[in-house]
Amino acid sequence: MSTGSGQREPERDPSTWPIERLQAFTADAHDRSQLESVRVVAQQHAYDSNQPRDARRHWAELSLLANRRMRGDDVEGSARALQQDFMLRTWVIVHLGPEDENSDWSPEALGADTLAALAYSPSEAAVLARDWRELPIEQIRALRRHKNLTAHLEWLIGHLQPGPTRDRLRSWMETRRLLP
Repeated sequence: MSTGSGQREPERDPSTWPIERLQAFTADAHDRSQLESVRVVAQQHAYDSNQPRDARRHWAELSLLANRRMRGDDVEGSARALQQDFMLRTWVIVHLGPEDENSDWSPEALGADTLAALAYSPSEAAVLARDWRELPIEQIRALRRHKNLTAHLEWLIGHLQPGPTRDRLRSWMETRRLLP
């Protein structure tokens, strides 16, 4: 993708492409590195405060699409994609505002998705975390995944309605501090 002068050719540089071209490209792309490029470019546009709010949401949607298309069958890759999904959705909710009619921007939907991604309850994770250094490596990795998958809760929790989902996520915020 680079020319001899070290600069990218505009035609091959996805950061120069309009959103419509990136959307079409993403729909057909199967290569993880290409999808990751789209995810990053789209996320950068979503973060650009010089763009209108609706345009930023569209860029965020494209970033989520690319990220979701990359989700693999391996546990680590899937957890990484979920964490990126949760963090971007939280960022949009906090900075651009929630939209209950769109589950990607709904705090309640994100809270439910977070809980669905966690294999342990907060109490199970807390018990395991007490002597985490004595655990088999796979259980330590599982605790790390739980910590990563709950990294967004600090920003999300204030956008959730009182109820069981918020209560369970508050428990996770406390438990998260104990995890390796």
